[in-house]
Amino acid sequence: MREVHVSAITDTIKKLCMEANWNLGSEMLRAFDKALTTERSPAGKQVLQILKQNAEMARTKKIAYCQDTGFTICFVELGQDVHIAGGGLTDAINEGVRQGYKEGYLRASIVKSPFDRVNTGDNTPAVIHVDVVRGSELKLMIMAKGGGCENRSKYTMLTPAAGIEGVKDFVIECVKMAGPDACPPLILGVGVGGTFEKAALLSKKALFREIGSPNPDPTLDALEKELLDRANRLGIGPQGYGGDTTSFGIQILAYPCHITSLPVAVTIECHAHRHKEATL
Repeated sequence: MREVHVSAITDTIKKLCMEANWNLGSEMLRAFDKALTTERSPAGKQVLQILKQNAEMARTKKIAYCQDTGFTICFVELGQDVHIAGGGLTDAINEGVRQGYKEGYLRASIVKSPFDRVNTGDNTPAVIHVDVVRGSELKLMIMAKGGGCENRSKYTMLTPAAGIEGVKDFVIECVKMAGPDACPPLILGVGVGGTFEKAALLSKKALFREIGSPNPDPTLDALEKELLDRANRLGIGPQGYGGDTTSFGIQILAYPCHITSLPVAVTIECHAHRHKEATL
């Protein structure tokens, strides 16, 4: 049994929250560069260049890439041979978020209740998902999920008869409905199968795969490429100004489902795709 103290978890989460908001990942910078070589719209190209400049300013000045510093989503892979010492895992994660958002001068966007709308003042609580896995490591993956694009995320329960074509149509319809409101270029996480809640979890977790990397499942990989091509032919373009770059990537995770069901969840992510991870 390996012991991990809660102080290490808190410190790691604090740093991840700040780094995610200040330093856009290299995968995103590569996506901007690639799009700049293919984007034909002058307005679209200008937007992509401005977004790249914004990312560099955020990195060098250690300020938020976007004023919406997001809801902290945390996926935890907890090795079954790890013992959390000194307190609770959830409390440690939330304390890390609290410290990171305060020390990093990041906007607090979370309200205590969906009805009274009183701000918690420190961006807590986080949304935390824990998977127990083999081994003696603790992996922490966080995402600063913006509200505007989250508001355009969708779920549907298709009939099995709708099949793969029904899934394709729903995903593309989600891109159309998101339009400029979700701050494209977009990244879509798609969860297919499971149950109501499982499909939604899959759609969030799919966003942690590196943009542009192949899906390990050849069928899903081909589907992702087809959907990305269709999305980029919609003409919405960067920030909705028109062009060839409506989406940087569409990433799919699938899971077994009931014979009567075909759940599909689409999590919309904006160009401020901020996520970091660390293993303790």
